[in-house]
Amino acid sequence: MRRLMKIVMNPNFMTLSRIVATPILVGLLMYPGKMTAFLAALVFSLAAITDYFDGYLARKLGLVSTLGKILDPLADKLLVSSAFIMLVSLGFMPAWIACAIIGRELAVTGLRCVIIEQGEDVAASWLGKYKTGFQIACIIPLLIHYPYMGIDFHAIGMVLLYGALVFTLWSGADYFIRFRKLISF
Repeated sequence: MRRLMKIVMNPNFMTLSRIVATPILVGLLMYPGKMTAFLAALVFSLAAITDYFDGYLARKLGLVSTLGKILDPLADKLLVSSAFIMLVSLGFMPAWIACAIIGRELAVTGLRCVIIEQGEDVAASWLGKYKTGFQIACIIPLLIHYPYMGIDFHAIGMVLLYGALVFTLWSGADYFIRFRKLISF
């Protein structure tokens, strides 16, 4: 049991669990219904929680690794982008918003590669943290989608989605403005 806890509490294991959770999330959403929507929201929520804990544990336990630095943002983008794509395919959110958010994520990932290559710090700003928080916060109720106990989860998710859009675009613009000296045309 102790050995299992050591494995599960390993930051890279947590990051890999987000990657593994992605096809499970997609599979659940391929069969829309109240139960699968709830299970998809649960899988996404558990995977999103590991995003916080993997970084925290890596820093606290001195387990920061190059693999973790590469896999962590990849796992985040894979999970969130897959969720947005599936939400669009189900008609639960507008496609243009998913395109804007995923496009920003790809653009900033490319910029982060340039930043790392130049030896600069790529730590997330407070805007990036709000962006992530809003993205996670909008995806969960949009995944649930159906009304439960008189609560309109879709409406809540849509309000949070517009917040996610604002912080996503704002933080992307901030990245490009802060590191404009590294970009040459």
